[in-house]
Amino acid sequence: MFITALCPTAHTAALGRASATMMKTTKSSSSSMAIRGARVRAHASSDVKKSEAIVEATSIYPVVADVDTSFARCGFTSACEEAMNRQINIEYNVSYIYHSMYAYFSRDNVALEGFAKHFEKESLEERAHAQQLMDYQNLRGGKVILQQLLPPQSEFDHPEKGCALYALELALSLEKLNLDKLRELYVVADDANDAALCDFLEGDMLAPQIASIREVAEMVATLKRMGPPGDGMAAWHFDQTLRA
Repeated sequence: MFITALCPTAHTAALGRASATMMKTTKSSSSSMAIRGARVRAHASSDVKKSEAIVEATSIYPVVADVDTSFARCGFTSACEEAMNRQINIEYNVSYIYHSMYAYFSRDNVALEGFAKHFEKESLEERAHAQQLMDYQNLRGGKVILQQLLPPQSEFDHPEKGCALYALELALSLEKLNLDKLRELYVVADDANDAALCDFLEGDMLAPQIASIREVAEMVATLKRMGPPGDGMAAWHFDQTLRA
């Protein structure tokens, strides 16, 4: 206060300089705030666009699913899902019939252990096919719904053909039926433009099924060549080859 009172002019000049400095500082701060504000608005606009893209994506492929809806399901139609369940049932039914054949040929009064061994292997193979289809159904986000199995016949003897030839011809018919059903499943997949399912069926199901048909057909031809239908000795000799 003493200095100010003695030198009013100096005090005024000092205030002017201080005011000018404050104005420069204020302008600089305002400019910096404006730049920061522009950057914030730019980031906010970018975030909004990203959020809109995420919202659009999740509207097509929902992140949150209902309890009965798979998180992994993508492009797998209900028609394909239902057709897969039908084929699973076919595979299990064929396996069930082969298992009944195994039990029949294992009887003490039939005693064709080679045939029993063969049909046990075929039963396990068909069950493995059913498991393969079930695994793929789950892979695609489908729901496996097992259906009722039909009770298979328990007697396979035939008055003219005998049990061996009759069983092999029945097996050949079952393998051809299975192929027809796999083709029907393939048509459903093709109509749905499901390239992944078509590829799975072609490589893992259809090709092995065709090979199985050829194998059983050769067995039928060989048994017929060994003797007339119903020839017990021919069936016995053929059984020995199946035991190996």
